[in-house]
Amino acid sequence: MERTAPGAIPSPNIWHHTATYEVENDAVDPAGVIERAMESVAPWAGRTLLDLGCGTGFHLPRWAAAAERVIGVEPHADLLAIAARRTRGLPNVSLLSGTAQAIPLPDASVDVMHARWAYFFGPGCEAGLAELDRVMRRGGTAFVIDNDATRSTFGRWFRRGYPKVDPAEVERFWSGRGWTRTPLDISWSFGSREDLEAVVRIEFSGQVADEILRSWGPERGLEVDYAVNLWHRGY
Repeated sequence: MERTAPGAIPSPNIWHHTATYEVENDAVDPAGVIERAMESVAPWAGRTLLDLGCGTGFHLPRWAAAAERVIGVEPHADLLAIAARRTRGLPNVSLLSGTAQAIPLPDASVDVMHARWAYFFGPGCEAGLAELDRVMRRGGTAFVIDNDATRSTFGRWFRRGYPKVDPAEVERFWSGRGWTRTPLDISWSFGSREDLEAVVRIEFSGQVADEILRSWGPERGLEVDYAVNLWHRGY
């Protein structure tokens, strides 16, 4: 039985394929484009950073290298246990069980919030946005990273796999709430064809994954161009 915080919204890829998702984390944005773009907007050195939906804690050591305090919040107990092992020995990292809709932190306690492919996908995430209004300090900045389905090879794959997601509607949602979009070009860069195939199969249905892998044969290599949106808002 899965052990999750009340109100958690299932994340089938990382919840059910944790080891493969770790391969995906290693493959995403090896050049660090996302983090450099974040830092250019709101550096986290010496500040309190919340990683909301931190999963296995993949990014926590990176934040901890500069931030005064890092808080990882995750609803899935097994992932939280992995994050605890990963951050053992990092005294400025703390981990809490919780959700975006019920962040277990006091009012005005966070300087920088990071959520990457976790909960904040546009319409429907209003409860989490209300919680951000509560926990963010004045002068703080929240970041949400999500797929840009309007361009890139991965964007084409995403539109095929998730046709109900309307990129224009998602953009209207964020822009209408005062968030700023920075489009970024990153990549998926894998160590082997087996890794690429495994990750594609946890991100897409069987039929769509088969179509993608047929279109991206071994001759295409191990790097896939990938576009994301970095959304940010000041408080």
